[in-house]
Amino acid sequence: MASSSLEKLKLAGVRLGVFGAALWLVFIADWLLPADLNQWGILPRSLNGIWGILFSPFLHADLGHLLSNFIPLMILLSMLLVTQRDGWWIVLQIVLLGGLLLWIVGRSAMHVGASGLIYGLIAYMMAAGFRQGRFGPALAALVVGFLYGGTLLSGVLPTVGEHVSWDGHLTSAIAGGLLGYFSNTQRTPKPVEDDLV
Repeated sequence: MASSSLEKLKLAGVRLGVFGAALWLVFIADWLLPADLNQWGILPRSLNGIWGILFSPFLHADLGHLLSNFIPLMILLSMLLVTQRDGWWIVLQIVLLGGLLLWIVGRSAMHVGASGLIYGLIAYMMAAGFRQGRFGPALAALVVGFLYGGTLLSGVLPTVGEHVSWDGHLTSAIAGGLLGYFSNTQRTPKPVEDDLV
């Protein structure tokens, strides 16, 4: 049982490492190649811009943009993978739902970066932690709320600046909050064996 848990933890660590490496590889490729990969971001209400729903979390405007997203994203993903089953499925849902909402209602600008996923993860972990009533997710929600709660509130307002995708933050936070709120709240009871022999 312990070795099985250790194997799962190692696998989660490898997948997290691959995800983090992909962020850096895409950034390096964008820097080295003559083409601008950021054209694959989310451009609301544009047919070409719909592909950005999948690609935008991996695209960053510059090194400062990537660095500001990388550490919080890795921390939040680690917390999610430790406290939630199907963590990567949750990530995909946040990316797809948050990106689709942004594509529908966002400002007509190119939206790139993993910060939307960060806001979605924050909202998901806070909503799911309290909704599920389990110690691990609830503790993670408290930590996330303490570390990033102020950021969550200020980053979803237009006052944060025109160069920041506050609408991407907002739509992903809405997506994460909804997914967390409607996450599985029922724990299936452990089967009990009959001792009637």
